[in-house]
Amino acid sequence: MKLIIKNGRVIDPANNIDGKYDIVIEKGLIQSVTPSGKSPAKQDGSAKIIDAKDCIVAPGFLDMHVHFREPGFEYKETIESGCESAAAGGFTTVAMMPNTNPVNDNRSVTELMISRAKAHGKIQALAIGAISKGLKGESLSDMGDLKDAGVIAFSDDGRPVMNNQVMRRALEYSRMFDLPLIQHSEILDLTNGGCMNEGRVSTELGLKGMPTEAEDIMVYRDIALLEKTGGRLHVAHISSGESVELVRRAKAKGLPVTCEVAPHHFILTDESVRGYDTNTKMSPPLRAQSDIDAIKEGLKDGTIDIIATDHAPHDRVDKQADYHNACFGIVGLETALPLSLRLVEEKILTLPQLVEKLTSRPAEIFKLDQGTLGVGQQADVVIFDPGQEYKVEASQFKSKSKNSPFDGWPVKGRVRHTIAKGNIIYSS
Repeated sequence: MKLIIKNGRVIDPANNIDGKYDIVIEKGLIQSVTPSGKSPAKQDGSAKIIDAKDCIVAPGFLDMHVHFREPGFEYKETIESGCESAAAGGFTTVAMMPNTNPVNDNRSVTELMISRAKAHGKIQALAIGAISKGLKGESLSDMGDLKDAGVIAFSDDGRPVMNNQVMRRALEYSRMFDLPLIQHSEILDLTNGGCMNEGRVSTELGLKGMPTEAEDIMVYRDIALLEKTGGRLHVAHISSGESVELVRRAKAKGLPVTCEVAPHHFILTDESVRGYDTNTKMSPPLRAQSDIDAIKEGLKDGTIDIIATDHAPHDRVDKQADYHNACFGIVGLETALPLSLRLVEEKILTLPQLVEKLTSRPAEIFKLDQGTLGVGQQADVVIFDPGQEYKVEASQFKSKSKNSPFDGWPVKGRVRHTIAKGNIIYSS
């Protein structure tokens, strides 16, 4: 089907495009991007016209940190339902973390995840392989075989690699394979039994805290090892202001380190935990206002490269427990856009800068041929209305799980259409 997208403001940071353009899509590819009203395409009955007036037209978003739970925890999420949720949020490419059951630490699990994504997913769902066997941090997975099977990065996310020697060897392999290591930065000795940020609020609530130092020390260690190995390090879901500063210094030294932040870590503080809502329980935990301020500064100056959701679905029973025993994590794919647009309202980022952190920059870090509206490229497109106001309704999420602390929040910015490989896969 031929698609013609008209009258929208096209933002394509990869090609330095920001203006009124018409886009013609045919045979799953971008055929032309021309100033509005000057499209060479014949508007015959075979073409579907999408009027994008008052909307932003951008490359489909990329989320390099999702948990789709399959295989092993399909009652929380499946690859199919996760892809549906991603499409509803404007994402056309995601990367699935390996903490499945069995763990994605071998070729057979990688191939299973990729094949199910191709069979059931409307978007492109890529696989991330485990750094260590069984996520135990004791010995390396067969990283070479995992790369051959198609993984785009390595991570033990959900758990950090505590063993210094294992992490050093992993970084050496990351240099050899030219694939990033995504580290969940946490010193377990300091967080054992913790369930929220350590500080005044945790003391008042009588909950065991998880100090920022647990993140900072791990980030410091990994950067120190990186300097010796020359590998590629990507710091996942950064939440501490001091960790942001450590990454900033490492970048100033020219080290190959990048990092991401999840929307909840620049929107919510640990004050949100006061109602004991287990949907505010996540790892790393919600931090203090000073950390949020540092994160926003890191976004503004480019220290923080990308925005990723850390989409972590849990069934209702997983969250219907006391705060200490409830599972960590929230769903995030369907709220990422409106929450991130707050950065534009607050003048932390311009709209093109925000789109870059959701498209071309993650594509660059993970060496993916996505995140652009260049002619001849695969037609992965999102059309969203940045001014549309509505309330978040978790019950309407496409995800199987509804664990979100933003349920009922008034927000602004709704996805109108998501297009993957030239096909409209979601319309609001």
